[in-house]
Amino acid sequence: MPVRCLTSSVRRWPRPAEVEAALSRWAQRLDLPGLDALGYFGSYARGDAGVGSYLDLVAIVEASDLPPPLRATRLPLEELPVPADALVYTEAEWAALKKRQERFAKTHLKETRWLLGPP
Repeated sequence: MPVRCLTSSVRRWPRPAEVEAALSRWAQRLDLPGLDALGYFGSYARGDAGVGSYLDLVAIVEASDLPPPLRATRLPLEELPVPADALVYTEAEWAALKKRQERFAKTHLKETRWLLGPP
């Protein structure tokens, strides 16, 4: 989220390097059972993030008892310095995604920068 500069009443959006450093620290202390890999894609991974950009995260877990839309609720995304969205795949789902020839799958696989892993 925007933070207040110490010498100004103006809020500023964290620079991409600050966001990536905070993300790396966050990933190191992340406690998610069965986590195999964690990465990010989108504007921060491409290097074109700016004011208002949010983090696109991808996590690979061994298995999950939750349906895909609810899996990210186990991640403390509110601890990150900018808004974040996460896709959490099981190992089997990730393997199937890698085999697809769809544009989303290709872009996802090409762009992702891995912090833990890769799978």
